[in-house]
Amino acid sequence: METLHRSVLLAETLAGLEVHTGGLYLDATVGLGGHSEAILGVAGAKLVGLDQDRAALDLAAERLGQFCDRFQLVHTNFAAYQPVDQKFDGIVADLGVSSMQLDSPQRGFSWRYDAPLDMRMDPHSDQPTAAELINTADATELADIFWRFGEERFSRRIARRIVERRPLATTGELARLVASAVPGRQSIHPATRVFQALRIAVNGELDALETFLARSPDWLVPGGRLCAISFHSLEDRAIKHRWREDPRLQVLTRKPIVPSEAEVQANPRARSAKLRIARRRSEEPTPP
Repeated sequence: METLHRSVLLAETLAGLEVHTGGLYLDATVGLGGHSEAILGVAGAKLVGLDQDRAALDLAAERLGQFCDRFQLVHTNFAAYQPVDQKFDGIVADLGVSSMQLDSPQRGFSWRYDAPLDMRMDPHSDQPTAAELINTADATELADIFWRFGEERFSRRIARRIVERRPLATTGELARLVASAVPGRQSIHPATRVFQALRIAVNGELDALETFLARSPDWLVPGGRLCAISFHSLEDRAIKHRWREDPRLQVLTRKPIVPSEAEVQANPRARSAKLRIARRRSEEPTPP
């Protein structure tokens, strides 16, 4: 399991949550269960884990089986979750795409493989695939997606080229087309930002994050901790600004916590990770 996915900033997240015996915790993006396993490793801790990817939940259930009845896994997006008569001592949301998803060619998340353009976090959902989006949106809409969600400076040029050459069916076709539309040499693969933008658009990731940021403080007990790990600037900015403006929360990280050099060397995909931590204020107003 660990060869499939290494949980990023694991020790820092556990410290930020202040996991304690008997506490109840929410892993809002359980993935393959790395953070959940560490939380449940504290004697008596209990956990609810959420994920919209059934395959990830199946693997997480296998990994966490040793903890018997101390955990519950729920197939849902964290934006749709409604806790029933529960308040949590801590919540963690790791917003990254798991290595399992990136390295599964049939999921269509990566330009590294030639596969159907899917990109849905829940491949059994009825939401449109990346191929449907690419082949139906007009050039203006596509350019807006690439700029807004990928900060791609050649967004208009790429969008026009897509409209000229479509229909496109595979990740390989799209990656090659984007590479042909981007001038000069790039420090990263030319399709990286376009693939990121499409994934965010297909899954409504930023809208879901905004909903989660608005609701999750109410799921905490007074003094409960909230940890969020982001992997690109759009997510990090949303977390930073929403928490700073939220009267329910006390922000505990003036600057985000980032991986050590040793962690990045061991897991290069951790390079862009940023951890922010906040604390739920007391529900009673402080006397003047």
